[in-house]
Amino acid sequence: MTELPRKIDVAEVIEQRRFTRFNLMLVAVSWLITVFDGFDMMMIGYTAPYMRDELALDEVMLGNVFSAGLLGMMLGGFAFAWIGDKFGRRRAIIASALAFGILTFATGLTQSYEALMLLRFLDGFAIGGMLPLVWALNIEFVPKRMRSSVVTVIMMGYSLGAALAGPVTVWLAPVHGWHWVFFFGGLCTLAIVVLLFFTLPESVRFLVAKDVRHDEVAAILNRLEPDLAATASDRFVLGDEQRDTGNFTVGKLFKGDLVWLTPLLWLGYTASTMAVYFTSNWGPIVYESLAFSRDTAAYVGSITSVAGAALGLALMQFTDRRGPYSVAFYPLIAFPLLLVSGVVAMGQDVFLIVSGIAISLVSGAHFGILSIAGVFYPSAIRANGGGWATSVAKVGGIAGPIVGGFVLASGLPAVRTFAILAVCPAILALCAIGIGATVSRRRKAAATPDILPERSLV
Repeated sequence: MTELPRKIDVAEVIEQRRFTRFNLMLVAVSWLITVFDGFDMMMIGYTAPYMRDELALDEVMLGNVFSAGLLGMMLGGFAFAWIGDKFGRRRAIIASALAFGILTFATGLTQSYEALMLLRFLDGFAIGGMLPLVWALNIEFVPKRMRSSVVTVIMMGYSLGAALAGPVTVWLAPVHGWHWVFFFGGLCTLAIVVLLFFTLPESVRFLVAKDVRHDEVAAILNRLEPDLAATASDRFVLGDEQRDTGNFTVGKLFKGDLVWLTPLLWLGYTASTMAVYFTSNWGPIVYESLAFSRDTAAYVGSITSVAGAALGLALMQFTDRRGPYSVAFYPLIAFPLLLVSGVVAMGQDVFLIVSGIAISLVSGAHFGILSIAGVFYPSAIRANGGGWATSVAKVGGIAGPIVGGFVLASGLPAVRTFAILAVCPAILALCAIGIGATVSRRRKAAATPDILPERSLV
């Protein structure tokens, strides 16, 4: 007698699982590609002094180069988010990694300001969707209680890449030229693309939400839970979401309580991105202008990146257990420290310590907003939710280097940039508090039986 097809709640299967070897493998390969995502985007700040000398670039031209990459990231984020929600996370991630590996290598061949601008834009476009897609893929394989933690661990790869950019530049640029820093990054990225091709799975929640490729859903579920013995004839559902097989529209990002969550997320993420990219792009040059050596300036950036990653890792357990309110903690401390760094006269050693702590807290706070960027959206639009947030936030990333270039060119003391920067963590803290209040109301509504349909937004 033929066995009847079963109804399998994929969300329940995932929610009841522990973190297994499958998740460890997925996090590991995701972590590796984010290492070179971070390396690619941050090495421009460390190679900038060498580019300035060789290509005769002034501060405004450098600001334009920095912002070209960020403009590309903003546009690429929209494009790859759409691809990820339309065709799948796996395909979009591999395509993004392949493209930015090639373009990073090609950047090392540039000999002019115009070529550098173009390649940084194209490289940024290719890399723009990587992080939201990786977040979405990993979020969709773990229980809700672990989502922020997994995103934070993956983002430590980004911080490691950002931290490596300084030492690798110091290692390669003085002897071989800044070009070889880009060659190194491009070749390593292309090697990881091969690994992604053979190891990266598709998101099972994405496949179920779109009601496609049932045989692949069954195969993935059997990798997760061999005793389940799923088949393509089974009926797969997501018990915590409504099925959405329609095309994405921006209005879906503002459905229900997302009408509050999405704008708060965008504003806080934009402010945080402005602070991070300002410090990463202009940090080495600002420290040089304050009479620190070029090597010291590079190592300060690397140390604060590592410290920021450690702070982000420490924050994740509170974010998963206590919610978005935790994200406000670091920016509330960074705000006064940046003001002090920018307006109070102090010795060089003290300034290094105070400003370094402040920048580390800015980086740690950025981990906080990143860790919650995709968790509030349903699976069918999660890549677009995280992708749109990341792309909109690049407005701050684009503005930061440009504003920094004009501030430094204006004759204002370079140290005052720290005081100006303080407004960013203040905005992030207020937005995190607003997000926390909205999520608290959502959880109370979800616990009330007569408002259960709101669970489709979780």
